Amino acid sequence: MRRKFVTNLLLLISLNLLIKPFWVLGIDRTVQNVVGAESYGLYFALFNFSIILNILLDIGITNFNNRNISQHTFLVKKHVSNIIGLKLILAVIYALICLITGAVIGYNRVQFHLLLFLILNQFLISFTLYLRSNISALQFFRTDSLLSVLDRTLMIIICSVLLFTNVTGGIFRIEWFVYAQTAAYLLTMLITLSIVLTKTGKISIRINRQFYLVFLKKSYPYALLILLMAFYNRIDSVMLERLLPDPLGKQQAGIYAQAFRLLDAVSMFGALMAGLLLPMFSGMIKRKEALGSMIQLAFVLLFVPAIVIAVSTLFYSREIMELLYHSHIDDSVNMLGLLMTGFPGIALTYVFGTLLTANGSLKHLNIMAFLGMLLNIALNLILIPTLYGKGSAIASMVTQLATGIAQLAISIWLFRIRINFPFVSKLLIFAIMVILAASLSRLMDNRLAGYLLTIALGGVFALSLRLIQPKEFFLLFKKEP
Repeated sequence: MRRKFVTNLLLLISLNLLIKPFWVLGIDRTVQNVVGAESYGLYFALFNFSIILNILLDIGITNFNNRNISQHTFLVKKHVSNIIGLKLILAVIYALICLITGAVIGYNRVQFHLLLFLILNQFLISFTLYLRSNISALQFFRTDSLLSVLDRTLMIIICSVLLFTNVTGGIFRIEWFVYAQTAAYLLTMLITLSIVLTKTGKISIRINRQFYLVFLKKSYPYALLILLMAFYNRIDSVMLERLLPDPLGKQQAGIYAQAFRLLDAVSMFGALMAGLLLPMFSGMIKRKEALGSMIQLAFVLLFVPAIVIAVSTLFYSREIMELLYHSHIDDSVNMLGLLMTGFPGIALTYVFGTLLTANGSLKHLNIMAFLGMLLNIALNLILIPTLYGKGSAIASMVTQLATGIAQLAISIWLFRIRINFPFVSKLLIFAIMVILAASLSRLMDNRLAGYLLTIALGGVFALSLRLIQPKEFFLLFKKEP
């Protein structure tokens, strides 16, 4: 199982390293530089608003389905036939609630226009993720890996034509960015649906009230968890845009987006790894297999790079922002350092939150997420009026670290995980060594060389402390079937 996990993780990361950094840093960043912080901030706030409520499109179906099908593969055809109808019903409910909520909080005609397309985009994303959950649950990980980058690949092609050719006469509007996403998501959904149909055979869409009631009863804890986590992960920019006067709110949301984009980019790989871990943890728990080595492997693969990324970005935040953006550098530098300090907390969530989800420990996770949401909203309400975007960055950092540590503690308690104190000591020594390396690298005249040296030394320290052991990976591939 560990060999299967590592081989598919390597494929997944390789594909995403080829595509997603170019999307985030080449396309998404360029769009913001072209349209400006205020226009992009308008889009970014609406985008996050649509994400917060998109749990209404899923209500925990995808996570529950991934876990359930990985344990009971014979149910896949029955579930697909019933759930497609349910997804269409939920799409109507989601759209209505989004539009009503938008009216209540005072969105204008321009915002509603963009919101309509963002609502459609969220439906297409949600439907595709549900379809992909069947593919990964059936353990077709290579196919799922290819599908994970398809939408971004299509968007890169479309946006590159609009941004880097003269087809539009050198003009680019933020709404075109949204339209390009719609086209890419639609095509990806159709391709994914066709692949699922090859695995399940012909299906018929059913409206089965009894099935829906049983299914929703089982999946609603997953829905509640995703909703609560969406609030404390995505509410920052929405609150910035709404709490501050116009156009300051849109501008601050746009500046916040400059820093958040990089956190979102590095978090993508943790999310991809969690997608692989969920069906694997679920299957191992059902078969009552020992989880210790798998947990430690996943933890090392996520937490060690998280420390290196957080520290190196914190020490070189100004150089990074000056390289990527044209304006508002001073403000976004502070936000980036704060956001990245919370990244190790996100890494903990991707490992131990996934483990708890696979175990069905939804009550514990929902209590944790509810408290995390309250903490984040309270901090934003207190800090935004005086610190603007920096206040939101502080709120995010504190929330991510607090919720990550909480999930680690819950996992230790529920699974009776024995704390490996020598391993913990190595981690602390590793973190100190990386911080010292970053501090000393600042003495170099060439900042790029200093930044790369910090990252390289992080890898050397991890190997020298035997946090990462190449021999173990070699034996993993050699011995396991």
